[in-house]
Amino acid sequence: MMDEPAPAVLADGFGRRIDYLRVSVTDRCDLRCSYCLPKDFKGFETPANWMSHDEMARLVGLFVGLGVAKVRLTGGEPLLRKGVAGLAATIAAMPGLRDLSVSTNATQLVRHAQSLRAAGVSRLNISLDTLDAAAFSQITGRDCLDSVLAGLAAARQAGFSPIKLNSVVHAATPESEVRRLLSYAVEQGFVLRLIEPMPMGECGRGYTHTDLNAMGARLAADAGLVPSLSESRNGPARYWTSGQGAPVLGVITPMSRHFCATCNRVRLGVDGTLYLCLGQEDQVPLGHLLRAGASDAELIQAIRVGIAAKPERHDFNARPERIVRFMAQTGG
Repeated sequence: MMDEPAPAVLADGFGRRIDYLRVSVTDRCDLRCSYCLPKDFKGFETPANWMSHDEMARLVGLFVGLGVAKVRLTGGEPLLRKGVAGLAATIAAMPGLRDLSVSTNATQLVRHAQSLRAAGVSRLNISLDTLDAAAFSQITGRDCLDSVLAGLAAARQAGFSPIKLNSVVHAATPESEVRRLLSYAVEQGFVLRLIEPMPMGECGRGYTHTDLNAMGARLAADAGLVPSLSESRNGPARYWTSGQGAPVLGVITPMSRHFCATCNRVRLGVDGTLYLCLGQEDQVPLGHLLRAGASDAELIQAIRVGIAAKPERHDFNARPERIVRFMAQTGG
C-alpha cells in the first residue's frame, strides 16, 4: 500500500503555520463606528474591482488546498453583499475545511441567520460595544441597537453556537458598561470578547487603548470566572470560564500584550489583495494576478512567496502612524 501524501502546510519564515484565512466580501458598511471608519469616508473600492463570488471561491479553494482549515467571511459588513450565503455554501463544501464563520454587525442578521446556518456557517462573531442606545448611536452613527439585538436573537434561534460578542474597549469606555455587557452575555449564553483598538487609519489613532489584561482579570474575579486551562491556536483571545470548560469572557490585546509570535492568519481584501499583517503594508495582488489570467499553479506560487515574507510582528506601538488604511479596507 502506498503511503498517504503528507497534508499541505503553509508556513512563514518564522515557522508559524498559516491555517486561517479571513475574506472580505465587501469594504462597505452600514455603520460608521468611530474607531473604524470616518463619518465622511468615501474611499471605498469600486464594485468593478470587487472579486466575484466565483473568483473568491477559486482563491479560497487554493488556500484550503494548501492546508488552510479555517475561513471567516467578513467586511465591512458582509451581509450587505448579495449572495453571501451561496458563497458560504460553496466554501463550506470544500474538502479539508474544518471551520467557516462570519463576522457581522448583526443589523441584517434577522433576514440572513437561517440561510447562513443552512449554508454551513458554524459560528458568528458579532460586534457590540454597548447596550446603551444613546451610546450605540454615538459610536456607530446609527440608532439601530434594537435591530442588532433582534439579530442576535435570530442567530441563537438559528442554532449558532458559540456566538461571540466583540466589544472594542478603550481608555474612555466606562467599565460599568463593560460589566453590563458581560452580564448580558452570561444571561444569553454568549461569549464576550474585549478588544483593544488598533491605530489603523486616522480614526483608529484617535483612541487610546487601556490594558485589558487587568480589566479582564478584574471582571472575571468579580463574576466568579476562572482562567481557561486550554490554549488554542484558533485565535488570539485569552479566556476565563465558569469552570465548566466553555469560555465566557475573553480579551484580545494587540497593543498591551501582542500575540504576533503565534499569528496563524492572513486576510484577503475585497479586490483580492492578500494582506499579510494588519500592522504592516506587506501584500500580494492575488486579485490582479487572477484577472490577468494566472493559472492555479502561478497563484499558488504567489501565495507561497507571500506567506514566506509575512512580517514577524506589527509596529503599532513603535510606529502608530504607519498604517493609513482603515480596518474595513483590510477586512476585520
